[in-house]
Amino acid sequence: MRILITNDDGIDALGLRRLEEELKKDHDVFVCAPDREQSASSHSLSLSRPLRLMSRGENRWACDGTPTDSVLLAFHELFKETPPELIVSGINHGQNMGEDVTYSGTIAAAIEGAILGAPSLAVSLIQNDDRTYAEESFSSVARFLSRFIERYHTLNIPKSTFLNLNFPDLDGADYLSYQYTRLGSRVFNDVVIHKTDPRGKSYYWIGGEADWQDIGGTDYSATRRGLVSITPLRVNFDDDETLRKLGTDEVRTISGELRE
Repeated sequence: MRILITNDDGIDALGLRRLEEELKKDHDVFVCAPDREQSASSHSLSLSRPLRLMSRGENRWACDGTPTDSVLLAFHELFKETPPELIVSGINHGQNMGEDVTYSGTIAAAIEGAILGAPSLAVSLIQNDDRTYAEESFSSVARFLSRFIERYHTLNIPKSTFLNLNFPDLDGADYLSYQYTRLGSRVFNDVVIHKTDPRGKSYYWIGGEADWQDIGGTDYSATRRGLVSITPLRVNFDDDETLRKLGTDEVRTISGELRE
């Protein structure tokens, strides 16, 4: 397959390098990724300045923009004659589960791929506590993905849907089991830390800890049990249940509703 790899941790990130090395064994692999970390950049586009692409070796380009910028430039400039058959965004350094997907640049790259009509995967490795990753952990994720990609076409996934994969850190052991899941949920105890610089001006750090709800069938529940979580997602914010309650057949006027 002709595969485009991108991420939000930057083109030099360990997760991307291990994924690239593994997939190159069986596929034509191209990399177009941000030139620096773009975590939590969500689905942002750079519209107020020009973008640049810099060659980083054979079939490798760094973009001085966001993950979404990288995918767009790859499609419309680098590969406009022969677009990728698959986009893989990752391997992200850290989870992208539950509400995380609304912030994640890793997810945003897969969203852009789906919008452009390419099968897309977002891939993340969960970090356990404060431990650093072993290089072999990323290699294990990459080996699983290589096997999963071989059967991707049998899943018959709609073009508008992409898959969000989260891997528990098994310290380099092979991943043998996975579960299809829905998004979990967490309560994020946001903390804003106020500091003052040497010139007396205020600045702030945003932080906090997440309390996950361990609900069966969710990404968090699966990964907590040592399973790979695979969640189908699509870009559709419609609340169908509420829409049915409100009704779509009748045309209303605001003045009429106020009189009632």
